[in-house]
Amino acid sequence: MMRVITRLVCLLGVAVFLMTGVANAESKSKLDEVLKRGKLVVGTGSTNAPWHFMDKDTKLSGFDVDIAKMIAKALFDDPEKVEFVNQSGDSRIPNLTTNKVDITCQFMTVTGGRAQQVEFTIPYYREGVGLLLKAGGKYKSYAELKAAGSKVVISVLQNVYAEDMVHQALPAAKVDQYDSVDLIYQALNSGRSDAAATDQSALRWFMKQNPDRYADAGYGWNPQTYSCAVKRGDQVWLNFVNTALHEAMTGVEFGAYSASFEKWFGVKLDPPQIGFPVEYK
Repeated sequence: MMRVITRLVCLLGVAVFLMTGVANAESKSKLDEVLKRGKLVVGTGSTNAPWHFMDKDTKLSGFDVDIAKMIAKALFDDPEKVEFVNQSGDSRIPNLTTNKVDITCQFMTVTGGRAQQVEFTIPYYREGVGLLLKAGGKYKSYAELKAAGSKVVISVLQNVYAEDMVHQALPAAKVDQYDSVDLIYQALNSGRSDAAATDQSALRWFMKQNPDRYADAGYGWNPQTYSCAVKRGDQVWLNFVNTALHEAMTGVEFGAYSASFEKWFGVKLDPPQIGFPVEYK
């Protein structure tokens, strides 16, 4: 009888210990810390339009900035309750692990290596490479570019993988590499290239800034996922941010997300189909 009682006492002690551990873990969540502080601290950049840049009024703007404000809105019902920390690309992970920021939203590509260091949120953008054409130029579409074979010249930002990347889409094209994005556009404008290979987001932004001057060849490849990131080990905080992002893209805050998407990328999103979960698509 005493053995049974002793065993029950031990089991009860283990249960209490586990419950206390769970309670302590929840009480130490970043979510509680942020709510108590009264503002969200977000790491992002300031030099990459349309993601994060200083506008003509020297105000931090861009799609990443809007995403952060949507999370602040979910936290405080006020999108302005956010403090931005200007950080370089190589500070995105260290600033999370040292608690300098609550979250990083800085066009961060999801990779397996990075996912071992931080927790990624659900994606908020799917990046890829596109082909920018001059409106009224010799070639009107990706199909025409591909059919022209080796006659086509593509300008692209210099990179060790640039030529292979272009040849994934246009195997026979000639590839001219330049050391700045501005130069790849100049090559297109001057006729030294027939198309510029660039990020889809940059292509859309450039077209929006220069209406009727350029055209999208209509083909994208080399996909990458952009997500925000949080420090490892806090499932409560990650769950909250995921909920905020999901509802921005598919639910009660879709208006804000779609307006921002159209503002920065010139694309009007179809609203989620009423009566069906978005995953049904």
